[in-house]
Amino acid sequence: MSTPLNYRHLYYFWVVAKEGGMARAAERLDMAVQTVSAQVRALEQSLGYALFKPAGRGIALTDAGVAAMTQADQIFQIGEQLPAAVRDAATGQGLRLAVGMSDGLPKLVVKHLLQPVLHDPRVRLLCHEDEFDRLLADLALHKLDAVLSDRPAPPNPNLRLYGHALGEASMAWFAPADVARKCKLPFPACLGELPLLLPTHHAAVRARLDQWFERQGLRPRIAGEFEDSALLAAFGRSGMGAFPASRWSHEELLQDRRMRLLGDTPEVLEHFHLISAERRIHHPLVQQLLSSARGAPASPAK
Repeated sequence: MSTPLNYRHLYYFWVVAKEGGMARAAERLDMAVQTVSAQVRALEQSLGYALFKPAGRGIALTDAGVAAMTQADQIFQIGEQLPAAVRDAATGQGLRLAVGMSDGLPKLVVKHLLQPVLHDPRVRLLCHEDEFDRLLADLALHKLDAVLSDRPAPPNPNLRLYGHALGEASMAWFAPADVARKCKLPFPACLGELPLLLPTHHAAVRARLDQWFERQGLRPRIAGEFEDSALLAAFGRSGMGAFPASRWSHEELLQDRRMRLLGDTPEVLEHFHLISAERRIHHPLVQQLLSSARGAPASPAK
């Protein structure tokens, strides 16, 4: 039988790695350097491998130390979430759902994707927007329950992430009424006349839009490119140009009487994915999101 892991030793190792040295770790822990060093050596002896190596005047992680740090990060990140989880369960404050949103994902689409759980009064929703790769790192460390994205989980055996398709929606083109009135040609030819606002190439749908322009024989006059979809729509609404948006944004955009629907591009699809850190989903709200997506049509009704 293997010797049980001493989590106190692991915690001291974790602090040393975080602080970058024994002395800084000892200061943070309010302990003697010799005591911290002894605790780390005890962990190395129990694991059978050196976790640190000399590096100049300091120390650095060995390959074994990097592997141990990856696991320790997960353990102590989860531990930091324990008080809030216990408090919420004990006080009946509800179900916490921490969702990461890829920065290229339209905000109105995010609202649509999360709608199946928003009606539950127990839900306490925490939304984090960031770059795709950073969100995946946070998901792997269990800082997030799920990530919503416009692309599937990349193949990476080290992260062990799993993708789940949530559906797809066709794109449509919108413009303020005064911009739309300048069109002398029918859709889609009018897009060759108007200034256009587009997502940058970090959004998966941009490549599909460029291919569609090429098939239509259009040379777009690009007035602006935006990483943030909400900012793109805001500049579009201000009159800067026509812009594409998911059909799931259709109703909300047209509630603004100044906006006009120029036309649909049903052949240009935006795909949506939920990425989890586990193959079998245990979080009840994440299960509900997936169940709702599987029970809904792939594309919204027009």
